[in-house]
Amino acid sequence: MSRFYLTTAIDYVNSRPHLGTAYEKIAADVIARYKRLAGADVHFVMGNDEHSQNVFRKAREVGEDPLAYCDRMAAEFLEVWKRLDISFDDFIRTTEPRHKAGVQALVRRMTAAGDIFEGHYEGWYCVSCEAFKQEKDLVEGLCPIHRTKPDWIREKNYFFRLSKYQDALRAHFSAHPEFLVPDIRRNEILRLIESGLDDISVSRAGQAWGIPMPEDPQSVIYVWVDALINYLSAVGYGTDEVLRERWWPADLHVIGKDITRFHAVIWPAMLMSAGLPLPKQIFGHGWVHFKGEKMSKSLGTAIEPLDAVQRFGPDPLRLYLIKEIAFGGDGDFTWDRFEDRYNVDLANNLGNLVNRIAAMAHKYRGGRLAPTTEAPGRLADVAGRAVDEYRRDMDAFALERAAAAAFRIVDAANEYIASTEPWALARDGSKADHLGQVLFDVAEAVRVAAILLLPIMPGSAGEILRRVGETRKVAALRLPDATWRHDGERVMAKADALWPRVEAQAAPTSNDTDTRDGRRQSVDETSKTPPASAAVPPASTPAASPSAPAAERITIDDFMKVDLRVVKVLAAEKVPNSRKLIKLSIDAGTEQRTLVAGIAESYEPEALVGRTVVMVFNLKPAKLMGIESDGMVLAASPDGGKPTLVGFEQDVPPGTRVR
Repeated sequence: MSRFYLTTAIDYVNSRPHLGTAYEKIAADVIARYKRLAGADVHFVMGNDEHSQNVFRKAREVGEDPLAYCDRMAAEFLEVWKRLDISFDDFIRTTEPRHKAGVQALVRRMTAAGDIFEGHYEGWYCVSCEAFKQEKDLVEGLCPIHRTKPDWIREKNYFFRLSKYQDALRAHFSAHPEFLVPDIRRNEILRLIESGLDDISVSRAGQAWGIPMPEDPQSVIYVWVDALINYLSAVGYGTDEVLRERWWPADLHVIGKDITRFHAVIWPAMLMSAGLPLPKQIFGHGWVHFKGEKMSKSLGTAIEPLDAVQRFGPDPLRLYLIKEIAFGGDGDFTWDRFEDRYNVDLANNLGNLVNRIAAMAHKYRGGRLAPTTEAPGRLADVAGRAVDEYRRDMDAFALERAAAAAFRIVDAANEYIASTEPWALARDGSKADHLGQVLFDVAEAVRVAAILLLPIMPGSAGEILRRVGETRKVAALRLPDATWRHDGERVMAKADALWPRVEAQAAPTSNDTDTRDGRRQSVDETSKTPPASAAVPPASTPAASPSAPAAERITIDDFMKVDLRVVKVLAAEKVPNSRKLIKLSIDAGTEQRTLVAGIAESYEPEALVGRTVVMVFNLKPAKLMGIESDGMVLAASPDGGKPTLVGFEQDVPPGTRVR
């Protein structure tokens, strides 16, 4: 069995973790869970950085002993990681004796190599970063990250001969282009190395909060040097050589893009000095923004991850951060977008699919599904391709593409239900075998997709597997189990919706303004009957004469005022107490909306899910039977007959303009 040692950056505990911090931990957890799913023996380490002067000052502010404060904050951090379902194997704190032993052991090795010397430092120091800054690092005299003016300090320090390792670092990057990814981070660090490396301070004078220098207890080891060594001390360096031999070097450090210099320049040079192997790879991820700003407590742009968990649970948050943010780039979080993706991806798509197949299995087959003599349908090919793409993307840490691959199976299964119409097959006794195979194929597609989603949504994917009849323990499943199976009986379980749909806020009155997504809307709440344009026109509406007088014709400018767009039906249900109306949830590409359409005489609600139709996008909302309809679908009623929806012969992406 291969082994995989994975770490994240350890966190300052001067404040609780925010959503940007949680993103790093969730992404690393997805990698760890995937590696386990792929059969690796994984050791996943996280921790807290407690020797920061920011932490010391915060403890004093709240009137606590620094170590007691760190103990309390460790409990708070661990509670957050537990609620987010982070599956770390070890959690190291820099105040632990094992860490102190590892730090001092490494500093002694560096000293023995002649790379630690005494000197004086004079220059800028950002207290919030706990980092020394050169003039070229500042923006208008301020730290570019915290937007505060650094302190000018001068003190006796011990220094590390970083300049000695410039050529060795350049050679390592050349021989191992995969050492730092993505490429944008690698290129930044290569430019830094080429510009020349200066020796750096590795101690601070006049401070007691920290690990003492081995030969000078009056100086403490600089917090960043202290912190980096956690990756070694966590696996026994200085305390357990057998453990260290088993796990070092690390396979992957997952860190934020703002600390790549420490991890990709200073850390490997320290290891070279100590004669130790370098980590195999470093991944510098981007930031999660809120309203265009990096999440930061000091900037007032931080979101508590447990606030998001409280709203929908941990798995919807995990999915949002993985699926919506390209790993390695910056992303953005807004509450509106989070709610929209919850409805679209989970309530209307995956959750609706799980409910539909369970309901149909019980309605048509008593809850038991088995393959027939028919060959599997097209879903087997879709799933096979998706599994291959998922494995390739996960191995490349393209987490968002791997999530999309799993959801391609979900989309295909919903579309397969719409095209095969199991409800129609059930009315024809001669098609009983075909119905059975269709239902089995959909259930199998859901099973495969759920296995792929286990690293991303562990709790929910496990529950989905239970509902589609997977009897093996989730922890025992491996990636080869996602191979399409055409055997065995599945006992399907019906249960409450995994993700109940979150309805939009109540419709504003005519005097109110709805600013959601930047739209300003006015609605006449007093109208009891909607205008004809709010739904499919009545069947009795006569067709326009092709020979209408020129005076009655519109210009192209008039036509262009109508915003027609392609949309995909995500969910459909009959409107209570109405013979003609169906409520539709649609994906318009950039947003999700609710429409009410008078098409119940022609279509069963479940037959509409997955269909691509056309809607009038810029129609003012109106109420039908107490439901706000935000747009109108297009349909034809030839000769006063039942309505037929406008559609397309081939796939057209939601949101496409119709011209």
